[in-house]
Amino acid sequence: MTQQLHVHRLGGCSPRPLASYLKALGVLRLIAEQKDPEACGWWQGESFCLLTSLDAAALEDFFMTEYRPTPFVSPWNRDSGFYDPADPVLAKIISCPAPRLAEMRAGMQCARAEVSALLAANQQIHALQAQSKAHRNMTPAQRQQTQQQLSAAKKRFAALKADFFVACARSWRGAHRRWYDAALVLLEDGKPLYASLLGTGGNDGRLDFTYNAAKHIVRLFDLDDPRAPARPETRDALRHSLWGHAVPGVLVEAAIGQFAPGFAGGANSSTGASADGSINAWDFVLMLEGAILFSCRATRRLDPLALARASAPFAMSAHACGHASAGQEEAARGEQWLPLWTQPSTVSDLAAMIGEARLQLGRAVADRPIDAARAIATLGTARGIAAFERYAYLERNGQANLAVPLGRIEVRERPLARLIDDLSRWLTRLQRAARSNTAPARLVHAERRLADAVFAALTHDPSPDRWQAILLCAQQIEAIQVAGTAFDVGPIPRLSPRWLEAADDGTAEWRLACALGSAAADWRHRQPVDPVRDHWFPLDPQRPNKDRTTDEGRRIDHPARLVVTDRDPLANAIAVVERRILEAGQRGERTLPIVAAPGRAASWADLDAVLSGAVDVERVLRLAQALMALDWSSAPAPSPAARRTAPSLMPEPAWLAIRCCCLGFPLPNRLRIPCDPELIRRLRAGNAGGALAIARQRLRASGIRVPFQTGSVDAETARRWAAALIFPISPRMAADAIAHLDPAQRTQGAHHG
Repeated sequence: MTQQLHVHRLGGCSPRPLASYLKALGVLRLIAEQKDPEACGWWQGESFCLLTSLDAAALEDFFMTEYRPTPFVSPWNRDSGFYDPADPVLAKIISCPAPRLAEMRAGMQCARAEVSALLAANQQIHALQAQSKAHRNMTPAQRQQTQQQLSAAKKRFAALKADFFVACARSWRGAHRRWYDAALVLLEDGKPLYASLLGTGGNDGRLDFTYNAAKHIVRLFDLDDPRAPARPETRDALRHSLWGHAVPGVLVEAAIGQFAPGFAGGANSSTGASADGSINAWDFVLMLEGAILFSCRATRRLDPLALARASAPFAMSAHACGHASAGQEEAARGEQWLPLWTQPSTVSDLAAMIGEARLQLGRAVADRPIDAARAIATLGTARGIAAFERYAYLERNGQANLAVPLGRIEVRERPLARLIDDLSRWLTRLQRAARSNTAPARLVHAERRLADAVFAALTHDPSPDRWQAILLCAQQIEAIQVAGTAFDVGPIPRLSPRWLEAADDGTAEWRLACALGSAAADWRHRQPVDPVRDHWFPLDPQRPNKDRTTDEGRRIDHPARLVVTDRDPLANAIAVVERRILEAGQRGERTLPIVAAPGRAASWADLDAVLSGAVDVERVLRLAQALMALDWSSAPAPSPAARRTAPSLMPEPAWLAIRCCCLGFPLPNRLRIPCDPELIRRLRAGNAGGALAIARQRLRASGIRVPFQTGSVDAETARRWAAALIFPISPRMAADAIAHLDPAQRTQGAHHG
């Protein structure tokens, strides 16, 4: 006969807080392992869905009458209750003969057996210490004998304590061993490493999770009755926990620990000055039942000499990126990304998914949030995971650790995410430098802004502004390095030409940044000769992707070519123009050697926008600095414009005359107009009339007649005219400008163009 199935939407089980997420997994695990092996679960919206043969009433009855609690025991913790032989909570559970508590009794008795030897050794130490204090009139021989006995007792206690975890691992079998495997993992030397999900072996400071779970079991079930039936109020608490029903009086004053920050209590947590923590007893118990699935293990990095570390599913080191609440909190316990799947999965499927949980980047395991986001964006993930709920274990509210939700990461392949591969090693070095105790605040903040920008690009749909944000943040790092901080991290590494596709927002600023970013003194065989990058960042000419550093990582000198500083963008642009003219003069050339990569020259329309003040020159220079790291030799040239710029759309003739006097190449008719550095100096000083007089004289000497005698603009416009010379134009554009100034040159210029 076909069995009827029921789909339950558990409104009380949501992906956040962490306690609610783990509770959903606990419900699925208990139903599958103790009642319906074919039960399935999945996430839909903000709720957990359960597919089972049990209807709602049968589901509630299972927890009320059949549920067998897992033995949560952590005898290695001082507040676990096992160090008090007369502890009333543990005594009540151990003495209750109910079948549903059989596994709890067995686990507690096994834990007490391990603790008994430790307690006996500790009691012997206290007895010998008391004996030594009580008999002050002992003979020297007696005192020496007592001290020897005390020393031997302390050694025995130390040996038992050091071997405690090994002894538990060796003797524990059954349900309590599953808790052991979820709470910690042993290294080869017998020392424990703890999974952050369960604090430090099942406790957080003085709060022991296992002892609190035992108290909640006593609270939910009447252990004075040999059958251990549920108390009358337990069903209301269960309905609140499973279905999210608003039932008054189901919350009790009790600590929740790191799992639900909103219920942890403390200062400013209520309408008064402070409040105690509160929790539904079922929430706490089912939360630990779900945590059992996250069994940790010892892993090593690819380096065989690296120390082993505790590895819980989807756990990684913390990084304050990708969330708005990043502060100065300690996050030594790292982060954990918890999977959300949308297809029905059995508990065995879920256990396999969690057991194999890893985010790969090639052969390496992603152990940082940015690396995890890269792995998800480039490769996706298997087993139908639709998203990850991101949690960080942050130290807040004094020294308490809280599992703070940092947002949701959708699992979606994003092809452009592979661009971050260009920066991956550089980002690692940068993060290491920013975490140094001597790192200045500006480097820490700049690294965080860059990490945020990278994380946003990896976790959102493609958008040019997000990729430009990465370039701008990377440029800020270089600006800090030039000032003398973290110089050994190195410059922005070589970037793939695909960055041009990802960051192209179609604006004049972007096109101008590409023109300047690709600029060099010349281009031969698609290779740049003397790129302009040296004026922003001092590079080693033998290794252009490396900075000039000594073995100690400090800059050797302050090259004269480095002229871009923190001053205003127009001053920086003019400084680069003057430096290029000066260097050309030192080689016996009277040119402005700034030539764009083939097809990347600035357009007249964009240059006119610069001259009119409609362009953010600072943004252009910052984007250009980042784009100077791009591999322009392999970048495809953009499609050429269908038509040349109409004469009416060209900049005004006065500036065209100045531009034609500052070229880095001969005109198509092999005409060379010598570049006079005095022209730039006059523009920088605000003397546009003097600069135009020089330009008119140079052009007339070359046989070009200009349609003006003189001219004048305000000082700021004159500086903008000088700054606009930094953006390279093409030989064809120069010929068009000459023809526009002197129509008699049109035929000759067109012929050679």
